[in-house]
Amino acid sequence: MVGGHPARSVQRAREVVGGAATSGGSAGGRHAAVLVGSQAELVAAAVPWVEAGLAAGDLTVLSCAEETVELLRAELGARSAGLLSDPRISLRGVRPPDGVVAIRRLVQQAADAPSGRLRILGAPRFGPAPRDWRETQRYEAVLNRLLADAPIEALCVYDRRTLPAEALASAVATHPLLLTDGERTDSRAYRTPRSYVRDLALRREPMEQAEPVYAVDAAPTLADLRHQLAAVLAARVPDRDQREDLHLAVSEMAANAFRHGTPPVSARVWATADWIVCTVSDRGTSYCDELAGFQPAHGDDLSRGGMGLWLARKLWDHVDLLTGPDGGLTIRLSSPLRGTGG
Repeated sequence: MVGGHPARSVQRAREVVGGAATSGGSAGGRHAAVLVGSQAELVAAAVPWVEAGLAAGDLTVLSCAEETVELLRAELGARSAGLLSDPRISLRGVRPPDGVVAIRRLVQQAADAPSGRLRILGAPRFGPAPRDWRETQRYEAVLNRLLADAPIEALCVYDRRTLPAEALASAVATHPLLLTDGERTDSRAYRTPRSYVRDLALRREPMEQAEPVYAVDAAPTLADLRHQLAAVLAARVPDRDQREDLHLAVSEMAANAFRHGTPPVSARVWATADWIVCTVSDRGTSYCDELAGFQPAHGDDLSRGGMGLWLARKLWDHVDLLTGPDGGLTIRLSSPLRGTGG
């Protein structure tokens, strides 16, 4: 948060941020947030950050709403010529696995930059409904681990004028550093990704309080379960492409339960005209990794498998790994139905 006279604040922030441009440590230790409450505060925080990256020879990228990108380019003038823009990093138009892929590709590109570093100014996208906030909160937390060894400097802008209180509170919990009046300080409220994701509140859909449209306990075979889920989705998901995507992902979750879990395997589907929820459960040892599904389990070698949760996060809007009091694992998938305004 930057206060006081904008010009003096910009100059002070230039000095502080510029001096920190070559700081070491893990990527998690270079993941900062700034809370702003006006256009002047936004400019005073963002412009020095961007200038420091350009001066240091970093590959510098803006990942913000289009109007913010235009504002910053106008403030920077000719200096903005070296800037790139990639909205995917802040989950604008993509789901978390695609945001991670975008960052990794930019890291590879940054290897040819004079400094060999990537510098990102982002503005995390929080959707219009509380159900959407969880995915962005989780993404911001796990980035601290996913990119821990990458040569990245990142500053995430949280706008107090537009974001809900829950999103603003998450900024200090998911970023190890805060930028306040141009000074970078440790966030005392920061939580490790594992701790933060574990305690992240789940908002269930009202429909989950009612009887599901499909339910099976102790599914006899994987083939049977896949066939039955295909029939349910055919009846409830009008868009063919979306129906195929959702079925591919839920089939992978069913396969994981049969191959890696412990029977019985059960499944539930709830659906309304504009939203669908599906769960697949088994009784095996609980599996809980906050990074699950943000990248393929075996990296870039897709021939080794391990893509189930990754596909689920790419094809469903919301993916939650839930453990019960007696162990076991439930994968909960939910999405709006395409073309229904959900």
